[in-house]
Amino acid sequence: MFNPRITAWAAAAALTASVGAAHATDLTLFHTWSNESEMKALNTIIDKYQADTGNKIQAASVPHETAGESPLVSLFVAGTPPNLFIAADASFFKDLDAKGQAFDVKPLFDKIGVTQALPATVLQAITIDGKVLKIPTAVHLDGMVYFNEEVAKKAGVDPTKWTSLDDMWADQKKVEDAGFTFIAIGGNSFQAGYTFHALLAAIAGPAIYNRFYADTPDKTVFDDPAVRQTIETFRKIAAQADPGWVNRSWNDTTNTVIAGKALMQIHGDWMKGQWRANDKKAGVDFGCMNIPGTKAVSVTVDSFGLLGGVDEKTAKAEEDFAAVVVDPKINAEFAFYKGSSPVRLDVPTDKLDACNTLVLDDLKKPDFSVENPFYIADGDWINSVWNTMFTLQGDPNMSTDDGIKMLKSEYDAIFK
Repeated sequence: MFNPRITAWAAAAALTASVGAAHATDLTLFHTWSNESEMKALNTIIDKYQADTGNKIQAASVPHETAGESPLVSLFVAGTPPNLFIAADASFFKDLDAKGQAFDVKPLFDKIGVTQALPATVLQAITIDGKVLKIPTAVHLDGMVYFNEEVAKKAGVDPTKWTSLDDMWADQKKVEDAGFTFIAIGGNSFQAGYTFHALLAAIAGPAIYNRFYADTPDKTVFDDPAVRQTIETFRKIAAQADPGWVNRSWNDTTNTVIAGKALMQIHGDWMKGQWRANDKKAGVDFGCMNIPGTKAVSVTVDSFGLLGGVDEKTAKAEEDFAAVVVDPKINAEFAFYKGSSPVRLDVPTDKLDACNTLVLDDLKKPDFSVENPFYIADGDWINSVWNTMFTLQGDPNMSTDDGIKMLKSEYDAIFK
């Protein structure tokens, strides 16, 4: 399928290659960020890197909500790989390593004192087959509750008092009677997929989550009552859809909560970037909390990859970029704008808030974290789960049994 973004990128990459002899340290970057908070965060890294090194970065992007990692894969297949790229799928990095195109930054991280400053959860997420192939930029929880403080007061509810999902649903009518949407939701497979796996971690806990998301899932897990409860909860959330939900991005969904049209949103904590972009403050304008009754949190570690197999001068320029990404001051500033939590334990604390404290406290709890499916599961399986959940979201006539049947069918198509 013709993709003008990729075509333009390929032309730009070819141009960069043609002038490579004169500008060997100019780098190409491919990322999946697009909204204001994401771009402001990214530019903290790019601006610092360019100012410190004199090198230039040529960036291009395709939003991950619509394309996943397929455009990045296409660039490698076409022979125009970027020097720097955002990627999550562990199998993608394994393929690069097998082809000599991965870049192990463990020696660099050991040398500049990064390795010992990373939480175990972060180090685990960036290590693949014993090599550190990812440069961590941000820690996110894939599913949290962010709520509008003013709406909560007007509706007479206090989300911080919810200790279970039953407590949460008990306040639904009160919120709706006050004229607000209870839960704001958007409309694409990315949001549906992330909501589901965050709920699965919260409701079912680590053992069932890791049976569901694995290189080869345990098919008996589909009949577990906790999986059924997760799907039923997902369907109740999907039923909150307002007339504008179709094709609405996650950040536009966040904006409906910021605007006071809905009480809350259940999504990744990158939501905070949107609140911050609108000059809103945690504890004043919005509150953040784990999904009520959470048994485990799913953790995303946003990361860059570096292109391996390059000449010595380019390799040095790429390493310099990696060093900027994990610089404590830059990482704290990046987290402030992105809405994330820092990847290091030794960053300046002046930009951290109560939401960061909650995330970091979650990460300290034993057996309370699970990895984002992209780090542990088959890519085709992840896409199938996303599509199943999005189908459930768009068809209110589908039952929980229909959803389980569809998951089993997708499993058979992939793993049999």
